[in-house]
Amino acid sequence: MELKLGKNKRLVIEEVKENNLELSYVKRNLFEKASSEVQKEIFDFAEKYKKFLNTCKTERECSRYILEDAKKYGFKEFKFGDALKAGDKRYFVNRNKGVVLFNIGKNDLETNGIRLVVAHIDSPRIDIKQVPLYESDGMCFLKTHYYGGIKKYQWTAMPLSLHGVVILKNGKKVEINVGEKEGDPVFYINDLLPHLGSTQMSGTANNLISGEQLNVVIGGMPLADVKNDKIKNNILKLLNKEYGIIEEDFISAELSAVPAMKACDVGFDRSLIGGYGHDDRSSVYPAYQAILNANADNTNMCILVDKEEIGSEGNTGMKSKVYEDLIEEICFSMKANVRAVRQNSICLSADVTAGYDPNFANVFEKKNSALLSCGTCMCKFSGSRGKSGSSDASAETVGKIRKIFDENDVYWQTAELGKVDLGGGGTVAMFIAQLNIDTVDIGVPVISMHAPYELISKADLYSMYTACQAFYK
Repeated sequence: MELKLGKNKRLVIEEVKENNLELSYVKRNLFEKASSEVQKEIFDFAEKYKKFLNTCKTERECSRYILEDAKKYGFKEFKFGDALKAGDKRYFVNRNKGVVLFNIGKNDLETNGIRLVVAHIDSPRIDIKQVPLYESDGMCFLKTHYYGGIKKYQWTAMPLSLHGVVILKNGKKVEINVGEKEGDPVFYINDLLPHLGSTQMSGTANNLISGEQLNVVIGGMPLADVKNDKIKNNILKLLNKEYGIIEEDFISAELSAVPAMKACDVGFDRSLIGGYGHDDRSSVYPAYQAILNANADNTNMCILVDKEEIGSEGNTGMKSKVYEDLIEEICFSMKANVRAVRQNSICLSADVTAGYDPNFANVFEKKNSALLSCGTCMCKFSGSRGKSGSSDASAETVGKIRKIFDENDVYWQTAELGKVDLGGGGTVAMFIAQLNIDTVDIGVPVISMHAPYELISKADLYSMYTACQAFYK
C-alpha cells in the first residue's frame, strides 16, 4: 500500500491503523508480550537446552547427543548412493564431529529448493598439545594450544574438565570425560597473585598471560620408587591403570580442557542462562529440535558443522566438499537438477551475535544492536569494518525471511556486530552463499561471547526455535 500525505492527514493515519501498519520500527521484549502459556514454553525449552549444554561440551559429544535424539524421531542413516523418496528422514554423521539431518518433502525440489539451517557445534576451548606431559617444581602439567578467539586471562583460576578421545598404540579408542560428574577431580590453569602481579598488571590485557602459560595442572603427588619425574610417572601410572594410556598415546589424541561449570539460571527472575558454549550451541539446539518434526512438504536440511571458530577449515568444517556432495546426492536420487536446486534454495546461517551490553555501551551503535529478550537477531551482513568476510544478504532474501517470521508470529530483531570501525566477526554464511544459495545470518544475542561462561536470554533462545520452525514449514 502506498501512503501519501494529502490535505487530510488524519484520514491517512486512520487508514494506516485500519491496515495494522506501524510506521515506526520498535523492538519489543518477548517476556513483556508473551502469554502465561508461552512463558511456560520458554522456560520449559530452556530446561531441556541446559541439559544439552551440560552434556555436550565438545563437537563429538554434540554429534552423539543429536544423533541419539534424531533416531527417536525416525531418522535413518544416509550413505552415499542410497535411494531417496518423499517422506524420508535421514541423518549423516561426518567423522563424529558433525551431523546433517534432512527430510525429503513432497514439493518439487527444483522449483522449491531446500530450506537449510546451518550452525556450528565447536566452541572456543583449550586443546592439549601432542607431547603435553611435564613435571616442574612439585606440579605436573599438560601443555596446551588454545582453540578459537579467546581472552586468555579469562581461562585461568577456574575449574576445568578434560574431554576427548585417545587412540592407543593398539588402535583402541578410549573416551575421556573427567571433571563433570559429582566427585570427579577437576583441572586448573594457574594465575599470578595480585601481591606479586604489579608488572603483569601494567601490561595490556592481551599480554596478562601468554598462550604458552596456559598449562593445565593435573597432579602433584610423587611416586616413591622412581628417581626422576616422580609426579609425572605417578600420573602416567594412573592413566595406564584407568585407560591403558602410555605417554606416546597423546600423539594420537584429541583432548580439550573446557569449563567444568554447569549451565545455570541467572537472575532472581531466572530469565537468563549462564553457561559454556552458547556460541554456537544456542543455535544448534533450536535448529535441530525444529527439524525433528518439520513439515513434510518442504525438503529441509539442518547442517551442524565443526571448525567454524578457526575458519571453517578441514574436512569437518563448512568449507568441506562433503556438504555440497550431500546436496548433489539428494538431487541425483530425486532426479533434480542440482544447479537449479541450489539457485532456488535458501539458508539461515544460524550463529550468535553480540548482545547490547550497557556496561560497554561505547562499542555498540545502539539503534543497530541486538537487545536481550527482544527475540532472535537477523544480521543482513557480518564481517568486519567494510563488511570484509561477509556475504551480505540481498534485500529480497531478507524480505522473504522477514515475511516468514511475521506471518508465523516469530519475535525477531535486526542488528549488526558493534560499531563500524571497532571490529566485527564472520560466520559460515559466505561459504554457503558461494554455492549460489541465498543466505542470511540469524542467531541468539550473547553477552560475554567467547568467555568461558556466556550469558543469553531464555526468550531469545525460544525465539530462535520458533524462527527455525517457521522457516522449515
